[in-house]
Amino acid sequence: MPDDTPATIADAYKAAFRGHPAGVAVITAEGPEGPTGLTASSVASVAVDPPVLVFSLSTKSGSAGVVLGADVFVVHLVDSLSVGLAKRFAATGSPAADDPMWGTLPTGERYLPAAATALRCRPRSTTEIGSSTVVVAEVLDIATGTDRGEPLVYHNREFHSLSDRSRLS
Repeated sequence: MPDDTPATIADAYKAAFRGHPAGVAVITAEGPEGPTGLTASSVASVAVDPPVLVFSLSTKSGSAGVVLGADVFVVHLVDSLSVGLAKRFAATGSPAADDPMWGTLPTGERYLPAAATALRCRPRSTTEIGSSTVVVAEVLDIATGTDRGEPLVYHNREFHSLSDRSRLS
């Protein structure tokens, strides 16, 4: 086997998805110690009527555990102007509840107003698959930011923005 060939199916699987760009989101929820969140590249639209999305979490502890235990959470779709949010929530530890990056939705949940779009959701179902949990959620409300950057994708372990220059057709 050549040196650059992945040793296991798991390694080959990870390598395959490193080459598959994905949109970027930050998912937040209120925990016992305040708001918390995480960066995710697994968010996808499922249905329009009712509006439903899906994502997966690879752990049940920390921020992922808070999201899985929440009655309501907020999925923030992140663009190039708010890449700092994606980087911040990819790191360990969430901003304190009094950090100015947090805003409050009319329904009381904290959210990130700097994100391009905030989707207030409630879980409809969860399914454990291997070491991950797939979450299907209904979108209850949508808040749209005032500024729009270029779309943001995660590819090969880095954030990239898409522009008109990247268009192929």
